[in-house]
This record gives sequence, structure tokens and C-alpha cells, in this order.
Amino acid sequence: MKILITGVTRGLGRALAEWYVAHGHTVVGCGRSAEVLNLRFTYGAPHDFTALDVADEAKVALWSEHVLARHGPPDYLLNNAALMNTPAPLWKIPAREFDRLIDVNLKGVANVIRHFVPAMVARGAGVIVNFSSGWGRSTSPEVAPYCASKFALEGLTKALAQELPVGMAAVPLNPGIIDTEMLRQCWSEAAAGHPKADAWAKLAAPYVLTLGPKDNGLSLSVPGAGE
Repeated sequence: MKILITGVTRGLGRALAEWYVAHGHTVVGCGRSAEVLNLRFTYGAPHDFTALDVADEAKVALWSEHVLARHGPPDYLLNNAALMNTPAPLWKIPAREFDRLIDVNLKGVANVIRHFVPAMVARGAGVIVNFSSGWGRSTSPEVAPYCASKFALEGLTKALAQELPVGMAAVPLNPGIIDTEMLRQCWSEAAAGHPKADAWAKLAAPYVLTLGPKDNGLSLSVPGAGE
């Protein structure tokens, strides 16, 4: 399988990439940190890793041209890149921080869809998995921007699912509760009671590959990952 993953340099994206590579799949990924260079060094061709901010629409367009010319459309497109706001009441969160989160968590997903999904539609096959959250289906205090972005992502994905041709799928997927830097930003040491990303990937990575047309438009969660 050809699997495209955004936010591939750390957390869930990194764990998924490493699992898929280890199990014989081709991984194409992007991330904002310099860790992309280590991924390139560690996992050579046919894998392909690029330093990229998904919020930059022009750069996503150029990236898609390179990827589609070299690899063709992905079988699975995993929109994983996301930011968490610094926990605080909504009225105390600076506009710049709110805007940046929406630019990555929502507009970044739309950018990737805009430049990769047409090739998938032309082929008539492929699955788009947009990583949602428990906070895309419920709320908590001090994470209003993040909740807003993930609630919006659920709606965006379900509408996209209605637009796709038969044989394709778009799925909003709640990964569950995992001990990542993002969760520690909210929960601090309390996050330590939850699985690490590598352990989570052993459940999540194979589960994602079971998703297909039967799941189109369904709000799903990784089984066994907790919510």
C-alpha cells in the first residue's frame, strides 16, 4: 500500500510511519520539524519525506505535484498533522494562537485534500482518514479552539464522504487517548497513564488498513485505544 501521512515527524504520525515501513508499505510523509531529515536518512526510497507546513497552500500544491508524479495517488491519505492550544479559557487565548491552530488543524487538511484527492477520484479508489478526537465529539474547558477545529473536521469529513464516488471513503477517526506531547500539554503527568504512541500504532496502523467504502462517512474510533 502507498500511505501518505501528514505530521509524520513525531507522535502518532511518526509511530504510524514506522509501523507501516516495518510491515512493507510505502510511506510518503511531511512534517514541519527538522526530524524529517532523520526520516529521510533512516528510510530511503521508495519512502519519501518532505519538510512542509500543511497550512502553506502553495507549498502543499508543489509537494503534491512531486508526490503524484513520483508515486501516483495514495491508497490511504492520513491527515494527522495538528496543533493543541495552550490550555486557557477561550477569551484568554490570543488571536494569533487561535488562527494558527485553525490554519493547521482545519485549513491544512483542506489543503491536502484539495491537492491529492482529485487524483484519487480520477483513479476511483482510495481512503481519506482525517484524524479527529474525542474533543471533536465532546468538549472540555480550556481547549475550545482545539474542540472547534475537530468538530469542524468531523463535519468537513462527513460532507466530503457524500461527495466521493462509489468505491472511495472519507472517515473521521478518533485515535483515542495516547501519551503524546500534545496530551501532556493538556494533562501534564496524568498523560503517563495512557499508552505510548508506539504501542498505540500496533492497534491503529492495521485497523486503518481495514477502512474502506463500507465505512464512508462514519465517525469511528480506534478499537481498544480508549476515549
